[in-house]
Amino acid sequence: MGADVEAREYSREDRRRYRDKVNLDLQVLRRMLADGAIVDADTQAGLEVEFYLADEAGEPVMGNEAVLRAIDDDESFQTELGQFNVEVNLPPQPLRQGGLRAFEEHARERLQHADRRAREVGAQLVMIGILPTLRPEHVRAERISANPRYSLLDAQILGARGEDLLIDIEGPTERLQLESDTIMPEAACTSTQVHLQIDPAEFGAVWNAAQAVTGVQVALGANAPFLFGRRLMAENRIPLFTQSTDTRGEDLKAQGVRPRVWFGERWVDSIFDLFEENARYYSALLPECTEEDPEAELAAGRVPRLAELSLHNGTIYRWNRPIYDVSGGSAHIRVENRVLPAGPTVVDTIANAAFFAGVVRGLADEPRPVWREMSFLAARDNLDTAVRDGMSAVVYWPGAGQVRVAELVLRRLLPVARAGLVSQGVSEAEIDRYLSVIEQRCLLGRNGATWQTANVAAREARGESREQALSGMLVDYIEQMHVGDPVHAWEGS
Repeated sequence: MGADVEAREYSREDRRRYRDKVNLDLQVLRRMLADGAIVDADTQAGLEVEFYLADEAGEPVMGNEAVLRAIDDDESFQTELGQFNVEVNLPPQPLRQGGLRAFEEHARERLQHADRRAREVGAQLVMIGILPTLRPEHVRAERISANPRYSLLDAQILGARGEDLLIDIEGPTERLQLESDTIMPEAACTSTQVHLQIDPAEFGAVWNAAQAVTGVQVALGANAPFLFGRRLMAENRIPLFTQSTDTRGEDLKAQGVRPRVWFGERWVDSIFDLFEENARYYSALLPECTEEDPEAELAAGRVPRLAELSLHNGTIYRWNRPIYDVSGGSAHIRVENRVLPAGPTVVDTIANAAFFAGVVRGLADEPRPVWREMSFLAARDNLDTAVRDGMSAVVYWPGAGQVRVAELVLRRLLPVARAGLVSQGVSEAEIDRYLSVIEQRCLLGRNGATWQTANVAAREARGESREQALSGMLVDYIEQMHVGDPVHAWEGS
């Protein structure tokens, strides 16, 4: 949810100074890109994975501070918006030389270690898109985590909106309508973020490829079919996150103002295009200024942090977010893919990341890029369809027309992903391990969302209430999550 800030009020002068600093940062970034001042290295990847905290019965536990104290020897864990969430950050490393398998091993070790410590304080970690036992009373303002940045962001979003939030999600058979005076419903969304550090000259192609396959990713990885007891979309995180951070009232929507959670509206040529859109279309939520003079830093041969531009970017929730960062004295850029849910298992998570890293590289390297033959609107429509239908989604793809996601992946995108991973130095053994998980999901038509809905449907057919069925399903889910087999191989559906 962004960088640490202090709780405070912002003046008109704060906002004017911040806007000027963002525009200055933007011009310095343009110069750095033109001068080749941003590193070009082997593709590196990083992962962030969010977790729920639940008790033995699957009820959410408001205890992230106690859990973090219990695992204080592992600084890779931190709080998230809700008191029932924590997040782990896996350090970046090259994809070549066993990087994917190392991610899997590190993620499993950290999950097991943190879960053991969490159980000492009455909680357990759950990798799932939305906890099915979560209820509206769990997402009130008093459940926001203690870090001041969360309460400040909550106040800024609601203040910019000027009215309560309305959550309105309609599935094929059930509908949820909920008003909220806080952004806390967003905390119901637990996600996986995949970061790819790339050559600045290739950013436009990789970002466009990521946008083109976003709907496919959601269809394959859907793992959030229940929200506050209702069965709605296959992946309810997407509309829930969009609506619970929306700074626009109905009047601003009618005027065409862009939402904070944004797919975008065009293909791009450079990372600069996206940062320029951020500065042009979005007002500041957290206008915090530093003393850095980015022009002076650049003139002195140092690398500017561009703190204001980066903070502003962190309050605009693109599904594929551009990142500028400084590490080890060098600037680099990344694509942060934010569309995937958490879970169901560690191996599913790494398989999702491997497919993404491979397919965007493979598509970016093709002589006839898919985004030259596909409208941006079609890519956005694919995402909407995948959110609703998951594994059964029918999407548009150039050369195939309207095609089922599973068929598209099996016939077209898995070979592209394999070629993309090979070009990045990933071993054949790793490629086989992770892409076979994606292949089996397609062949069997089973991902987290289909497993959850089938398990609940079977329980309800045996006479259980929806509440009983959701609780029982979650207990089964957690047990199989710890066994660790990918979800396509789970029993109980």
